[in-house]
Amino acid sequence: MTFRTCCRVAVAIAVVLSPAGSLAAQGDSALSPTYGRVAPAQRGIAIDARMAEDFGLRPGSRVRLSGSPGTFGDTVEVAAVFQRKADPAEVARREYRIRTHLDHLQELLGLDDRVDRFAVGVRAGVPVDSAVARINHVAFGFRAHKSGDVAVQSSRTFRVVERFHRAIGLITVVASAVFLLCLLLLSVEERRRDIAALRLMGISQGTIIRSIVIEAAVVSVIGSIIGAGIGWVSSLIVNAHFQQVYRTPLLFALLTPEIFAFATLTSLVLGIGAGAVAAWRLVRTPPLTLLGR
Repeated sequence: MTFRTCCRVAVAIAVVLSPAGSLAAQGDSALSPTYGRVAPAQRGIAIDARMAEDFGLRPGSRVRLSGSPGTFGDTVEVAAVFQRKADPAEVARREYRIRTHLDHLQELLGLDDRVDRFAVGVRAGVPVDSAVARINHVAFGFRAHKSGDVAVQSSRTFRVVERFHRAIGLITVVASAVFLLCLLLLSVEERRRDIAALRLMGISQGTIIRSIVIEAAVVSVIGSIIGAGIGWVSSLIVNAHFQQVYRTPLLFALLTPEIFAFATLTSLVLGIGAGAVAAWRLVRTPPLTLLGR
């Protein structure tokens, strides 16, 4: 097992840049030359892209980093800028994120051998459950959990939202089925004279039903393709807007091949069913009655 030697925390940071772009300290002694001694090497930190954009920082910039507001802190150098992962649990948080070395973090917070949590990785082929059980057996003062369990615990809100979206989708499908059935009934009803003429010419009921069902299936597939195109364009607009607002790579709207296949299959089934019901209702009526005689 390997331990991660770095930790990510949100800490107070003060950045003051001179017009030339160099660090301007709160006092002359901070940047005054030192005589008779060598200045300590500056520590490096990594900041997230949101912080770099807001404060105009880049690799090589110098900032003052402290564990509490109002203190002078240490002068550190920005060594890297990283992009946050697409985590739904952090999309609405406005806090910045900084990565430091573990010993530097302990100095900033004034803590010695204390952490809130740390991650332990297991080698390939080692069962995670057995590793967690062994750690908990010998542990004192802390408890180990699988990363999957932690993710499930922290994503309960999103599961509720997912169920809510499924309920809305189910209601939408039922309403669309009723609307499609009514639309096909009206469409077939307007063709009463054409169907009566076909019946009087000797065309069988099965042939008429098949033609109407095929027509309804074609209309359903074309409607699914048009709807998928509208959904794809809408998802691009939604993602572009909210990714800019929250500055995150998270996808807020997504149209996958599975969703397209499910929508097309559902539309096809509903279209065939509605077309068959409408056609069967009409062909059972005598041709002369359809002609109004």
